[in-house]
Amino acid sequence: MTGSRVVALGHYQPAKVLTNDDLAAMVDTSDEWITSRVGIKTRHVGGPDEPVDELAAHAGAKALAAAGLQPSDIDLVLVATSTAIDRSPSMSARVAARLSMGSPAVMDINVVCSGFTHALAVADHTIRAGAATRALVIGADKMGDIADWTDRTTCVLLGDGAGAAVVTADPSDPSGPNVPGGPGIGPVLWGSVPEMGNAVRIEGTPPRFAQEGQSVYRWATTQLPPIARKVCEKAGVAPEDLAAVVLHQANLRIIEPVARKIGAVNAIIARDVVDSGNTSAASIPMALSKLVERGEVASGAPVLLFGFGGNLSYAGQVIRCP
Repeated sequence: MTGSRVVALGHYQPAKVLTNDDLAAMVDTSDEWITSRVGIKTRHVGGPDEPVDELAAHAGAKALAAAGLQPSDIDLVLVATSTAIDRSPSMSARVAARLSMGSPAVMDINVVCSGFTHALAVADHTIRAGAATRALVIGADKMGDIADWTDRTTCVLLGDGAGAAVVTADPSDPSGPNVPGGPGIGPVLWGSVPEMGNAVRIEGTPPRFAQEGQSVYRWATTQLPPIARKVCEKAGVAPEDLAAVVLHQANLRIIEPVARKIGAVNAIIARDVVDSGNTSAASIPMALSKLVERGEVASGAPVLLFGFGGNLSYAGQVIRCP
């Protein structure tokens, strides 16, 4: 089996920015209330003429351009999303059509906030098995479409966006964590807490986002740090050697204590939630893409990606920065 690696990233957000002061004119809230509780200052919100697949295609096109690849070079498209309204064509099929791809395999993955890290693992496994050679992996969500804009406890959290990664075969990296420098994409550690699955919900007609905020906060801050440390162990990377930690951008009050408990004392901690809000499956690739675009993480440096949330699911891996 061959290994795989992330060779390029891209991200996209709608132009419209919704500030905390804008929200204060809509519901009983304030900039101070939102900032002190979740750390969010702004979020991007798409209009009715900006469907999820359009956001995803923009991010995917940027990642392909950064990789120096043509759409026809891709033989697998995976889109992680929980805000697709239509069942068919899938988001991945729509993206392939928008980008004028050849005949890639297309698949949507719905694991809500940990969707991207699940999809990245699927791409890695598929390439290692020899069933694909180049994959476009996208996390894209329009959380504004499922927000209850009258509920001040949830609407302040949500934003729209997409992030993408190009993943290719890496014949020089076939044997996992013992490869010099570590694997391009390390082993995934994933799982869920089924009995607590209702703590985060997107239900109803029309669908609306709801959560049990305190339950999610306790679970994330107490149960996830040891799991994230095991992700590092599986990759053969000590937490103190991580160059960056990119957690699901749920809430700054979750991100900061979880990162601290992981022990990544020398790592840059992604805090894109401040500017983008919770974009669900888009949050990890979008935050990582911005770090790379700004030159904050060196190429080849180890980065922990760790998604968590809906279904009370989680998935993480250590990758080498493109």
